[in-house]
This record gives sequence, structure tokens and C-alpha cells, in this order.
Amino acid sequence: MKHFLKKYGHLWILSYGFIYLPWFIRLEQTVTSHYHVIHSSLDDRIPFNEYFIIPYLLWFVYVAGAITYFFFTNREDYYRLCIFLFTGMTLSLLICTLFPNGTDFRPVVDPDKNLCSRIVSILYQTDTCTNVFPSVHVYNSIGTHIAIMKSEQLRSRRLIRTASFVLMVSICLATVFLKQHSVIDGVASALLSASIYPLAYAGCAQGREKTRPEFIR
Repeated sequence: MKHFLKKYGHLWILSYGFIYLPWFIRLEQTVTSHYHVIHSSLDDRIPFNEYFIIPYLLWFVYVAGAITYFFFTNREDYYRLCIFLFTGMTLSLLICTLFPNGTDFRPVVDPDKNLCSRIVSILYQTDTCTNVFPSVHVYNSIGTHIAIMKSEQLRSRRLIRTASFVLMVSICLATVFLKQHSVIDGVASALLSASIYPLAYAGCAQGREKTRPEFIR
């Protein structure tokens, strides 16, 4: 046990899940009406596309995979990523608690059209259209990509870095093409990311990179 705790003691930070999940579930159960509708004219111009469910679901693999990778390879990068993710997720929950919000533009989806439509239909049934501002999907995707770009181990892995960028962008686009989020939610997440970045990565960059997130080269 001593050996395990010495080697994997940094596992403790993942206990944040015991804070986030009950809080989020409670919001999903209580914020069902009388909430602020997040909607912009640009949302109405973006067409629904069920095929974006693919990158939308890959978000779970993307974020969890990055956390797992850094957990075993670099404790400092792991902590920085977790600090970035969990700080923003907490602020998101706090915003949704104090400012109940949701969307009003989900389309009617025919589950018999194709497999992707069926999955979207299931998603709509299990995930409410509330607690969307800011988008955790967008925020965590940006945070995961930053962690990958800042990693010394992955600095020479151009394919991984490029694939991460493509996946991050695809996930962000998926939130609006699936009508899960308003464009406003995504913009708010990007601004939140820019605000949290200096906190999570203070002192780990030099020169211009010290105050600017590194997205792709």
C-alpha cells in the first residue's frame, strides 16, 4: 500500500468527481423550467447535423485518455490539466446554479433515419437542454488540447498534436451542429479557458508562451 500511495498518490485529485457528479445531477433534476434561454441569431443559421455525434462522443475518450496518459507519464502535466479542467467545471456549475440556463432550439430527430440519428435521439432523452452555459464540452476540449501541446513528451509527436487540434475543433463544432449548445456557450467557454490558463500554467512557460495558450504550431 505504501508503494502504491507513493507511486500513485496523485490519484486523490480525481475524487473531484464525487463533488462534480452529484452537483451536476442535482442541477439536471431541479433546473427544468424558469431558466434563462441562451439563444443567438447565429444559432438559427447553423444546420442540424447528426453525424457530429461522433466527435461529440469522442470527447469522453479524448479527455479521459489525456488524463490517464499524463497520470502515468508526467505528474506535473497531470496536475496542471486537472487543475484547469476542475476549476472551469466548478465555475460552470456555480454559474448554472446562480444563473439557471438552457436552450430552446433542439429539433425533432427521427431515430429511424440512421444510426447517428438514433444516438442523438437517445442523447436528447438522457441529457436535458439545461445547464449549458458555459459549455463543459468546449471548455474541457480546449483544456485537453492545451495540455497535449504543452507536454514535453509529445512535443515531437506532430501527428498526435495535429489530431488533437482537429478533434478539439470537431468537438466544439459538434456542440452547435447537434443543437446541444448555443454559440454563446462556446464563446463563454473559450473566454473562461483564457482566464483559467494563467492559473493552471503559471510559471511553466517562457517568453511569449507564458501568457498565451499554445494551440498548434
